[in-house]
Amino acid sequence: MGFREQASRVKRIVGIVLAVLLIGGVAVAVAAGRDSKDTSTATKTVRGVIGSEKAEFFADPDVVKALAAKGLTVKAETSGSWAMDRLPLKGYDFAFPGSKAPADELQRGSAVKGGPLRPFYSPLVVVAHRAAAQVLADNGLARLSGPTGGKLLMGPYLRAARTDRTWQQLKGAEKHAELTGTVFITSTDPVSSNSGALYLAAASYVADGGRVAADDAAIDRTAPLLKKLIQVQGAQQTSSDAPFRDFISGVGNPLVLVYESQVASLLMQHQDTGDLVVLYPDTTVSSDHTLVPLTDTGRRLGELLSTDPELRRLVVRHGFRPQGASAEFTAATADHTDYIDQQLTGVRQAPVPTATVLRAMARRTRG
Repeated sequence: MGFREQASRVKRIVGIVLAVLLIGGVAVAVAAGRDSKDTSTATKTVRGVIGSEKAEFFADPDVVKALAAKGLTVKAETSGSWAMDRLPLKGYDFAFPGSKAPADELQRGSAVKGGPLRPFYSPLVVVAHRAAAQVLADNGLARLSGPTGGKLLMGPYLRAARTDRTWQQLKGAEKHAELTGTVFITSTDPVSSNSGALYLAAASYVADGGRVAADDAAIDRTAPLLKKLIQVQGAQQTSSDAPFRDFISGVGNPLVLVYESQVASLLMQHQDTGDLVVLYPDTTVSSDHTLVPLTDTGRRLGELLSTDPELRRLVVRHGFRPQGASAEFTAATADHTDYIDQQLTGVRQAPVPTATVLRAMARRTRG
């Protein structure tokens, strides 16, 4: 092969290699272009700390998708609502406790204008196994409206708690071997958990003749009873999720304080509820899930949860009641009114003491 032929051949090979490299380069450029395009339209990450009862909501793929459509990706960590103010929240965009009192404390540390937002709420309820609910009703501690729903009468229940009433002292309990020991409601740790603290708020309000505790004297009047309500339980969880799951699986105490949202979500998912009965305390407290914006991006998240139709629909699907539009919740739970009291008929809402007073109450239950 002559020099010219060899040079020509090398030239053709180099040309082919360059063409391949060029094509590869275009492919890389397209991929990079796609990456660049994805980056330019990427959602903005919003970091926050939330009560554990909202973890499933924010982990729901449909919620993630709905937020992404609005340009946000939420990265949330869970904490007890009453422990959030002790967390180092620098670098976070929002805090989302389960009620207004801890939110008010968190708001004092926020420079964002406009105050907290309350996108949704959920009343506290007591879930009971059918036998336990029937025995309570037969002894004047509850009133049943059907086989799966009714009211817990807080006055009679607290009087029973004050005298350390046992199941064995209630007529009809002897037919059910599982109903033994002191009658009590399993709740969460009131020092760190929202539902546990709100339980004390409702109980103290009823026990003190419909007065909201506002000072040390008021705390003193109800402290012995509240201490009994908590100490009879032994070790407590910091989240209502574990006691509720235990209840549904058939273990644990026959009376458990949970959020209505936990029950409603279970029903709307068509999961087996066993012999569950929902007792609405005739005096209760609603858990106002209150988002405290720590940055403008956090405020945008709160506004979307409050106003966006798709996100409100998903809020309801997780059992929460959106603020300002009961029709959404009513429609979604229309097939479950044997469990869910949509209008909260005959249920009185107890005002909640300040965070300072409620913390003092919780500490008194410990010693």
